[in-house]
Amino acid sequence: MQGPDPTPFPIDHLAGRGAPDTPALVLKDRTLTFADLEREIAALAGALKAAVPEPGARVASWAAKGWLTCLLPLAAPRAGLVHVPINPLLKRAQVAHILADSGASLLVGTASRLKTLETGDVPAGCVILEEGGDWGAHDPLGPSRGDPDALAAILYTSGSTGRPKGVMLSHANMALGAASVAHYLGMAADDVTLGVLPLAFDYGQNQLFSTWYGGGCVVPLDYLFARDVTKACARHGVTTLAGVPPLWWQLVEAEWPADATRAMRRLTNSGGALTVGLVDRLRACFPDAKLFPMYGLTEAFRSTFLDPELVGSHPTSMGRAIAFAEIMVVHEDGSECAPGEEGELVHAGPLVAQGYWQDAARTAERFRPAPTSSIYGGTAVWSGDRVVRDEEGLLHFVGRRDAMIKSAGNRISPQEVEDAALATGLAVEAVALGVRDEKLGQAVELVVRGNSANDTALKKALAAALPNFMQPRTIHWLESLPTNPNGKIDRTALARELGA
Repeated sequence: MQGPDPTPFPIDHLAGRGAPDTPALVLKDRTLTFADLEREIAALAGALKAAVPEPGARVASWAAKGWLTCLLPLAAPRAGLVHVPINPLLKRAQVAHILADSGASLLVGTASRLKTLETGDVPAGCVILEEGGDWGAHDPLGPSRGDPDALAAILYTSGSTGRPKGVMLSHANMALGAASVAHYLGMAADDVTLGVLPLAFDYGQNQLFSTWYGGGCVVPLDYLFARDVTKACARHGVTTLAGVPPLWWQLVEAEWPADATRAMRRLTNSGGALTVGLVDRLRACFPDAKLFPMYGLTEAFRSTFLDPELVGSHPTSMGRAIAFAEIMVVHEDGSECAPGEEGELVHAGPLVAQGYWQDAARTAERFRPAPTSSIYGGTAVWSGDRVVRDEEGLLHFVGRRDAMIKSAGNRISPQEVEDAALATGLAVEAVALGVRDEKLGQAVELVVRGNSANDTALKKALAAALPNFMQPRTIHWLESLPTNPNGKIDRTALARELGA
């Protein structure tokens, strides 16, 4: 199969990818065709330029999924501005940090959210507009002709390791990411994507971009319960569903009538590894859909995917590099690891972001010169993730370097402990953490979701599967595991609760 076009382009050109009279966006009250999408993005871009005339100024949005949050990612860059999407689940203190850090000149949000802001939360000179307010009449702006390497968006991480930091993305980063994902997923004009992930999340934003690149339609959905997702899939004939593991567990435990799965062609996963048990459940729920396990990081958007044909034989693999990504596994000195050797995953190529907004120190830590073996060269993202490439060239996640548990002189991968717990079938989800211990340095604590009546059986199974130094000191049984605003398991919250 011929690869996607490697030519970068301004991100707002996605509005012109589909046939003019075909649906592009299904909102609660109306459906926009691609012609409508282009016309309304042009109008919004003109209004934004009139409100914020300074090129490169930051425009923040804080609202649920809808017209504003779906169009701003294209309209703001078209106006020469930088979009700063804020997850609608964040609270005022986190929002205040993002507004101050980005130096936002404009904040557009839902009235109920804006009312929670207090004096000092909004930077001086930042204009506040309510979603749905009157923008006034302004000249529309046609497709931009700017530099694809210009800054187009700042996406703030969830802040799981401290205050959120802003990742700077260019037009080219996002446009080529859309082209790459649309290519390997095989997105087409008759596809319908249900947008359940937050649009302030790079994976969630790509729900829009990759679908529109392929000329398809997006149905954004803010859901409360799994049944909201199943109903929407049936109502709209959804063909594509993206999720993270905690969401998938909610969905596979729900009832899926035939009309909700009949049109489904593909499921895509990122934000955490799939387990063998979850893969089996997804295949049972969606027998005709292809399953695409993927690995990514906001600093380089997406790095790898596993061919659905290999999911059965390699269910826990991260797969291979996507188009426009060069993935290396290297030693501490930057030399390439041999197959079977553990090393750090390093990502080079045009999907690599431009660094962290106004944070030279943290940028220098993560964005460094590519290893000498790199084909692309230039700046690479040194992920901090430990992986192994097998003899077939498939990548396998070991754990994060900064998450490794150090107990009695041993380096323990949380992933290995978690995998062992899940392999027993006695736990549905599992998180292993290192908790401070006076004698050991750190002790292994295991948090699981499942039936606490299985406690003795799980301890026995782990005793048989893991060496003594990897045995959990305590197993904590919860009815549900906390998640962060992007839907991923919140390890930081669990660590805080356990005193790690």
